[in-house]
Amino acid sequence: MLKANVIRGTLDAALSNGADFSEIFVEKRSNQTISLVGGLVENTVSGQDYGVGIRIIRGTESVYAYTNDTSAEHLKIIAEKAALAIEGKEKAMVLDFRRHVGTPPMEILKYPGDIGKKEKVLLLKRAHESAYGFSDEITQVRINYLDIVQNVLIANSEGLWVEDERVRTRTSIQSVAESGGEMQTGHFAPGASMGFEFYDTIDLGEYARAASETAVTMLHADFAPSGKMPVVIENGFGGVIFHEACGHGLEATSVAKGTSVFAGKLGEKIASGVLTAIDDGSIPGQWGSAGFDDEGMKTRKNILIENGILKGYMVDRLNGKKMGMPPTGSGRRQSYKYSPTSRMTNTYIAPWKSSFDDLISNTETGLYAKKMGGGSVDPATGEFNFAVMEGYMIENGRIGKPVRGATLIGNGLSILTKIDMVADNLSFGQGMCGSVSGSIPVNVGQPALRVESITVGGRKER
Repeated sequence: MLKANVIRGTLDAALSNGADFSEIFVEKRSNQTISLVGGLVENTVSGQDYGVGIRIIRGTESVYAYTNDTSAEHLKIIAEKAALAIEGKEKAMVLDFRRHVGTPPMEILKYPGDIGKKEKVLLLKRAHESAYGFSDEITQVRINYLDIVQNVLIANSEGLWVEDERVRTRTSIQSVAESGGEMQTGHFAPGASMGFEFYDTIDLGEYARAASETAVTMLHADFAPSGKMPVVIENGFGGVIFHEACGHGLEATSVAKGTSVFAGKLGEKIASGVLTAIDDGSIPGQWGSAGFDDEGMKTRKNILIENGILKGYMVDRLNGKKMGMPPTGSGRRQSYKYSPTSRMTNTYIAPWKSSFDDLISNTETGLYAKKMGGGSVDPATGEFNFAVMEGYMIENGRIGKPVRGATLIGNGLSILTKIDMVADNLSFGQGMCGSVSGSIPVNVGQPALRVESITVGGRKER
């Protein structure tokens, strides 16, 4: 991508005004997107992006610059100009590079670029047929396909040299059901850090049918009641509540500023004893995985909460300096246009001893949130509001009638103490997470779990 002498010269120039540390992030990315609406290709876009980001740190101050002109002369000029924003007394030294070439968390068997567009479109058309053919009430199906191959080179003035390749693919399916002027939607978006062989490991048609089933079921469902009640949240994408309401508060990005409700609480009991939460960017094949983070550190398993005790945060280099903590392999960014900061990867609640049937049978009356939708969170307070895409009432310890329009309203710190049962059926859901370092692929995950009491917003009185 770039020769060692060019990188060394750029890092030297970045240190010319007395900074402690300099880093270069080189990225080459190719991607393809295909959109299918009503079984017809609406658009298809292929592209490549290439550029370099330069970060300079002195103490706890930093400056970041990026460019897509990667000539040696231009990179040196950019680095010198950026260095003027950092004042220091002595110039640091660039050491000899230690070279590490990462291997993907899983072997890539079918690189997306080797698969023709016709084969990809046929895959999507088969999924459309499965979704559209589920019911006469399905009026629209939209399918979006994405694949990405990202190659990065990360080097810094401490002598680190890392090369990593990230290959990802994902397909989003949205079905719309309509009857009597009413409309409801269902949605699934499976993805993985794999090549096109991912579609040999899943039945995309089954996901498409499930999206349509959700839409049709909710079309004929009664409105959900309101009030405080026990709620059983399904596994997989149900983990989005922990991700949004709690996970962001465990990133050093907010902890270092003191704006997180979890700041200063290490070693304290903040959750129910049945809850253990983990962030692990090294899980083979998972959507949020990579060999190294975007600061060149090996990804790893980080225990955040263990049996209710706060054990750690997700820490990047710069915020780690502010907090006096070492980085945890959690520095991430969307592209070379962003400076890295602490971000989640594959964040999940660990499985426990109960079965899903235990959760339902031990709930006399409550709500079963089978599929979660979108929501909003105040990261400073942890207050959240999440829509339930597909819900059912629990009556006499059994799953009863479907209900729609339910929302879960609460506080992240509070909900952690109210999780009283956790099942053994861990699974993951895929999403994109936006923050100060851009939009990045993340996994959310959990087994099914029960919150003993939470406010449910609905349109009916209990």
